[in-house]
Amino acid sequence: MATKKRSLAKSLTWRVIAVVSTFIIGYAMTGSLTFAASLTVVSNVINFVLYYLHERIWLKVTWGKSGGIK
Repeated sequence: MATKKRSLAKSLTWRVIAVVSTFIIGYAMTGSLTFAASLTVVSNVINFVLYYLHERIWLKVTWGKSGGIK
């Protein structure tokens, strides 16, 4: 079973990828560094929390695991 620390590490590494891509897309679409930075911060803080919660919920789902519900 995955630990909370593992889930947190996965969340952090994924958020790094998301931060970079969100900033690039925001800047490419608007040409504004301020807007791109604001969008990146707000979007990724919210998405980080949601991903972590999503990961923890899925750890409790037995569907698709060996010995779980088929």
